[in-house]
Amino acid sequence: MSLQRLLNEHPASVGETYGEHCKHAAGFGFSMIYGGIACLLHAMFPWAFVCTGSKVIARLHDRMVLNRHRQSAMLNERARAAQPKNKSPQQLTQSLR
Repeated sequence: MSLQRLLNEHPASVGETYGEHCKHAAGFGFSMIYGGIACLLHAMFPWAFVCTGSKVIARLHDRMVLNRHRQSAMLNERARAAQPKNKSPQQLTQSLR
């Protein structure tokens, strides 16, 4: 398997270029590190970062899952709108006259 295919196959499967995927995945990673550190500090100091970990998780879920469903629905709608309308046999006959 070529290096180019290894770098581009997965990003293309989620509708991104390599650079876009790198940016988004790094953003997710840094958010997870931030949330993880907040959770560790909360474990030692229960009054600190009470909601930070759960807020990070909710935000990441929204970005990854909900936005993907919204984007998929939007792309499906665009594809449907771009398809030619099916004509009935009568309409086809009339357009040939």
